[in-house]
Amino acid sequence: MNSPILQLLVLAGIAVFLIMRLRSVLGTRDGYEAPRAPVQTSDNRKPKFEVIDGGPDEDITDHVDENSDAAKAFAKMKTAEPSFGVGTFLGGARGAYEMILMGFERGDLAEIKPFLADEVYDVFAQVVEEREKKGLQIEADFIGIREMAIDDADFHDASSTAEVSVKFVAELTSIVRDNSGEVIEGKEGKIKTQKDIWTFERVMGANDPNWILVATGE
Repeated sequence: MNSPILQLLVLAGIAVFLIMRLRSVLGTRDGYEAPRAPVQTSDNRKPKFEVIDGGPDEDITDHVDENSDAAKAFAKMKTAEPSFGVGTFLGGARGAYEMILMGFERGDLAEIKPFLADEVYDVFAQVVEEREKKGLQIEADFIGIREMAIDDADFHDASSTAEVSVKFVAELTSIVRDNSGEVIEGKEGKIKTQKDIWTFERVMGANDPNWILVATGE
């Protein structure tokens, strides 16, 4: 065998050897193969927003100033009872205001007594009794609450008692009739504005979820 042929055979053998080595390392690809997804860098893996721990509680700051004493009181209420929410409280206060106000206007105190402190109930009962002695009848209809806002809040650490004062501006119709049925106060169908500041109280963490009306004023 001459030298050129021998050299070709040696080169061919080396080529086959290299091809086999490459196949064993890289493997084979048959048909279409989807391109590999680009490798994500550390920047790609970062979230698109960050949660700041210890930020203001919007359930509180939506209703009172962040640096106010009322805000600090609400924060203590939430610590004593984590399920407490200012927004939820106001929703309950709205319903309680209508129920208690109309119960008083109509002289039906039995239904609202569980939601009144003894002192408040005694005042309401005295007014209703005086009406009955005079033969007066109240006809009232609740239209709705026009404005409602937190007026103040306090928390007593020793007893875990919370007090929240709420300002209400409501609209209702109300007339007073004497024992003969004549209207002596108000006008039928005329809407009047009622303004109140009511203070509700409750021991945070107690099994009873109801807030009690402990004071009324304007």
